[in-house]
Amino acid sequence: MTVSQPHRYTLANGLRVVLAPDDTSPVVGVSVHYDVGFRSEPEGRTGFAHLFEHLMFQGSESLEKLAHFRHVQSSGGTFNGSTHPDYTDYFEVLPSAALERALFLEADRMRAPKLTEENLRNQIDVVKEEIRLNVLNRPYGGFPWILLPPVLFDTFPNAHNGYGGFEDLEQATVADCAAFFDTYYAPANAVLTVAGDFTIDGAKALIEKHFGDVPARPRPQRPSFAEPPPAAEVRADHPDPLAPLPAVAIGYRIPDPVDELDAYLAFLVLAGVLTDGDGSRLQQRLVYGEQLVSEVSAGCGMFGPFEARDPDTFTISAMYSPEVDLDTVLAAVDSELEKLAATPPDPAELAKVTARWAASLHKEHDRIVSRTLALGAFELLYGNPSLVYELPEKIKAVTPDAVSAAAKTLRPDSRAILTVTPSGGAR
Repeated sequence: MTVSQPHRYTLANGLRVVLAPDDTSPVVGVSVHYDVGFRSEPEGRTGFAHLFEHLMFQGSESLEKLAHFRHVQSSGGTFNGSTHPDYTDYFEVLPSAALERALFLEADRMRAPKLTEENLRNQIDVVKEEIRLNVLNRPYGGFPWILLPPVLFDTFPNAHNGYGGFEDLEQATVADCAAFFDTYYAPANAVLTVAGDFTIDGAKALIEKHFGDVPARPRPQRPSFAEPPPAAEVRADHPDPLAPLPAVAIGYRIPDPVDELDAYLAFLVLAGVLTDGDGSRLQQRLVYGEQLVSEVSAGCGMFGPFEARDPDTFTISAMYSPEVDLDTVLAAVDSELEKLAATPPDPAELAKVTARWAASLHKEHDRIVSRTLALGAFELLYGNPSLVYELPEKIKAVTPDAVSAAAKTLRPDSRAILTVTPSGGAR
C-alpha cells in the first residue's frame, strides 16, 4: 500500500473532503460519513438512525428506487451503509473509471432522497424483519450491544436500543424523516472520502461538479452525552429461551476515545493482554486452567474501537456452564485484573499484543473499503484522517505501566454486569 498524507479541504457548503490517492490497483473507494448515529436519534424513536440509513437507498428526487443499486453493480462495484453510535456511513467501491458515477450517486441522495410514505412503510417492515433475524429469533441476540448499555448507562442517548423497538419504528412518520434529514444530513455535517486510483486535481473537479451546488444548511450543535460512571456495581439478567449456555458481559467506563486517546489505547492493549490468543491471561486461566468458561473476549466499544466518542465502554464477555457459579467467574476476572494492576505485564508479553494489533491494522487498511471508511471516520471523530496510518506506532508505544494503570481502574464497585440466562430460568 502506498501511504501518503491525505489531502483535506472543505467546500463552500461546509462538506469536508478527504482524498487519499493510491495507484497500486485500479479501484476507488468513496464514502460519506454523516455525524449522526444511535445516540442522536429522538427519544421515542428508537432505531430511527438505522431506519433512515435504509431510506437513503430508496431512490431520490432524480433517481427511481433501486437505481443506486443498478448503477453501482453495473459498474462492477459494491456498496453498503451502516449505523454506529455516533455516525452513519455509506460507501461504494468501484473500478477507478467509475469514480464520477459514485460521486454523482452520493451527491444525489445528499441533495434530496425520496422520502415517501410507501418507502417508509416498506423499510420499517425490512428493519423489523432484520431485528427478528438478528435479535429476536437467534441465541444471544443483541448480546451485549443492545442489552448491556441500559445496565451501564442511565440516559436515553446512551442506554436505549439503537436497533429500535417495533412500536417506535411503526410510529415514525415522513415528517419525522424530513426533519431528521434537514437537521443531520447537511453537507456541513458530513465527510466525503475518496481513496484509491485517482488524481487529486481530477477528483476535486468532479467533487465540485457534483457536491458544490448541494445547498448549505447549518451544522447541528452536537450535545454532550456525558454521564457519570456507576457509583456501585449494578446487575441485570436477560432471559433467553434460545441460549444453550449462560453468558455474562461486564461493562466498565473508560477514558474519552477522542480527547484522551493515549489513555484509551492502553485499554485496547489491556484487552489483548486479557483475551487475545491462547496464551492471554483470561484464556489461560478461565478457559484452559480452571475451565470456568467455554469462551471469553474483551475489547473497547460495543462495536469495536474507534467507532464512538465519549462515553465509551470496555467489555469482558464470556459463556460458561450452568454448573459454574457466576461469582466464581467474576472473582477470577477480578483476580487477573488485580495482578495486572499490581504488576505491569512483561515487555515481551506486551510486544506480542501490540505486534498483533499492528499486523491487524495494516491488513485491514490494505483493503480499499476498510481504508476509505477508516479515513472518513477518523476525520469525523478525531479531525485527523492520518490517524489511520499512525495507529500501529501509537499502539506499539503503549507502556507496561500504562496497561497496569488501566487495569487498576476496572473496579468491581463501578461496573455493570449483564447475564443471559437460558430458557428464562432463574439461577
